[in-house]
Amino acid sequence: MNASHWSSATAPDLATFRDIAHEAFEALPQEFRAQCDGIVIAIDEFPTDIMLESVGAEDEFDLLGLFEGVGLAQTGGETFTGQQPNRIWLFRRPILDYWAGYDESLGAIITHVLIHEIGHHFGLSDEDMEAIEAEA
Repeated sequence: MNASHWSSATAPDLATFRDIAHEAFEALPQEFRAQCDGIVIAIDEFPTDIMLESVGAEDEFDLLGLFEGVGLAQTGGETFTGQQPNRIWLFRRPILDYWAGYDESLGAIITHVLIHEIGHHFGLSDEDMEAIEAEA
């Protein structure tokens, strides 16, 4: 890519970021995605103070993503009346900040965070998540 391309380049906005996240989700193995029925992928600029407190994070740039809901490990796959949908949050600004500091593609970082947060839904170990990410 030539240098003149970068003179007009900007960070992806929320809509573009959402598109990248949905493409990353669609690239995950089918058997993995099949277990994610009903999970909402939400994108926001930053986590809320309540979200930060829930994981013990002190800085809004410390949290790249968050699983919010009741995971399969707790419910055995059953849903209950009045239960809110499970949600995977991806936080645009912390992810972009992380991207700026490492030699990884933005798509790879979003995929990593997405797999990690979905892994919380499944109750997976870090090793399980790494194997899924390697296959994606």
